[in-house]
Amino acid sequence: MIRAIVTDIEGTTTALSFVQDVLFPYARAHLPAFVRSQADDPDVQTLLHAVRAELGQPDLDEAGVIQGLLDWIAVDKKATPLKALQGLIWEAGYRNGAYQGQVYADAARKLRAWHAAGIALYVFSSGSVKAQQLLFAHSEHGDLTPLFSGYFDTTSGSKRDRLAYQHIAAAIAVPPAEILFLSDIAAELDAAAAAGLQTCQLLRDDSPMTPTGHPQVRDFDAITVPLSVV
Repeated sequence: MIRAIVTDIEGTTTALSFVQDVLFPYARAHLPAFVRSQADDPDVQTLLHAVRAELGQPDLDEAGVIQGLLDWIAVDKKATPLKALQGLIWEAGYRNGAYQGQVYADAARKLRAWHAAGIALYVFSSGSVKAQQLLFAHSEHGDLTPLFSGYFDTTSGSKRDRLAYQHIAAAIAVPPAEILFLSDIAAELDAAAAAGLQTCQLLRDDSPMTPTGHPQVRDFDAITVPLSVV
């Protein structure tokens, strides 16, 4: 019996290209001006201090912090303060209509059906909780945030660490065996399975269906609950 579903975003509900070709370039282009203009904001100050701490340079000047952040973006570093700053920058982009949150139609359709059936839905992504909420709030299928009961990001741990999934199961108070985790990444699914969750791998488009030990589907329409694939 599945009582809760936890879904990844990139490559699962949303095309990798949206994040890589739309969101990341927007954040990279606007980050320097954002840091300079918002550096006195208390929340931004806290994040910039966290950047300095992670870089191991507590006295780094503003220009150095900006360069460190740009370097992290270049290598897609899963740094919590970077993800939080990106979320703030992306919020401006969503609000000024620079883009909408891309969500596969099959994902939006099935998430609505699961929610209507009483299954609790959650998100676990390396992007900050704010970034997750923005994407689903401004999706091309309308505001999808009412479908979700909660969001988890790297503050819960690495997506490739079983402890993160144990934390999520405890946080939502559902036994791991009654949680289904959806992702396109086998290592994440391995970690979730090690924590006792059920798993399903999304392999969209032409991604090869090489056996990984997890059920594999091309889209959300091929997933039925209780878990089976069609």
